[in-house]
Amino acid sequence: MAVETGLMTFAEFEQLAGPPSGHYELHHGELVHVPPRNKHHFSLQQVIYDLLLPLLGTLGRLGVEFPFRPKPEHEAWEADVAFVSAERWNRDHNDYFLGAPDLVIEVLSKSNTMDEILDRQETCFAGGCVTFWTVDAKRQIILVTTADGRTVTYDRNSHVMLPKPYSGFVIVAEIFPKTQIEQP
Repeated sequence: MAVETGLMTFAEFEQLAGPPSGHYELHHGELVHVPPRNKHHFSLQQVIYDLLLPLLGTLGRLGVEFPFRPKPEHEAWEADVAFVSAERWNRDHNDYFLGAPDLVIEVLSKSNTMDEILDRQETCFAGGCVTFWTVDAKRQIILVTTADGRTVTYDRNSHVMLPKPYSGFVIVAEIFPKTQIEQP
């Protein structure tokens, strides 16, 4: 179903049957199969969601596996955890959220490459994202990148402030189960 340019459009993407496992995303017109989450990945997503819900839940839409379309023609992505302000959500009348969420949080998987994460960041920022968190469970850190390109690393002894205009913070140690702490 590819068009002459070799790129798949979102309209073509919508017509696809789902894969036997995982889900498809459309990245720059190319079909990407995302394998199913494992238990650990799902648990981290849920912990982050649970920590953010009391801080952001009444201010917009917070979700796990949040679908969005950062560009209208050749893009369809899902964020591990994401938040969109009520104003942006209510202003969007599409069947799929057009643009990127204000806050995008990605939990690293073994299969992720740095190129993939940086591409995801660039795509999200181009679509209106304000802050992008990369959660690295192996190192027990969170990399927070802002739309102006600044990146700050937060470890277990830190807390990550929510992007303005929101208030509150997430304590990094609360994201990672104590059983993951490596013994010296």
